[in-house]
Amino acid sequence: MPSLMLYHTSACHLCEEAEALTTACLSARGMPANCLHLEDITSDEGLLERYGLIIPVLRLMDTGQELLWPFGLAEIEHFLNTCDT
Repeated sequence: MPSLMLYHTSACHLCEEAEALTTACLSARGMPANCLHLEDITSDEGLLERYGLIIPVLRLMDTGQELLWPFGLAEIEHFLNTCDT
């Protein structure tokens, strides 16, 4: 089962949308919500530098593959399908 990280910041409406979409996609696939981990990039200078202008970013922790915003349900589903192969 994949472990996903959503890089975000608080009070970011795009990040909230990305979290909701990802949670919905995981639920539709029968995957537990605890597969998704949230990382606020403001807690780490390196993350802030790397992701500051491109959040939200969904990352597959096992492989490091990243899905950059903008994405919707179809893109998340495709991302997870490519990770399954």
